[in-house]
Amino acid sequence: MNRARNVLGGELQSCCRSPMTGYYRDGFCTTGAGDVGVHVVCAQLTEEFLEFTKSRGNDLSTPMPLYDFPGLKPGDRWCLCAARWKEALDAGVAPPVVLASTHAASLEYVSLNDLKQHAVTES
Repeated sequence: MNRARNVLGGELQSCCRSPMTGYYRDGFCTTGAGDVGVHVVCAQLTEEFLEFTKSRGNDLSTPMPLYDFPGLKPGDRWCLCAARWKEALDAGVAPPVVLASTHAASLEYVSLNDLKQHAVTES
């Protein structure tokens, strides 16, 4: 079985398990045939991005208990749609990304250089 690769060419690392993220809700930004949004960018959310995506019709900050969705806050990590991250980049509000946890499929939407310029700096 081939393991998913990240944008750096290594094995894809977990993005976040609390809250549980990923299209398959397994903590990884993997994608497949049913993932029309291509949820492959592991981002560390910011208030600016949360406001931006809400203004575009995707409210990630409001809890939705029916779907066991806690609502997200700044600092949470979440697998974002690659096209939405690119839209946020173009609008100047792209949240930082975790390169080791961002799926290589994101490179079909954004450049590695743009991702690296917005990489989370781990301390």
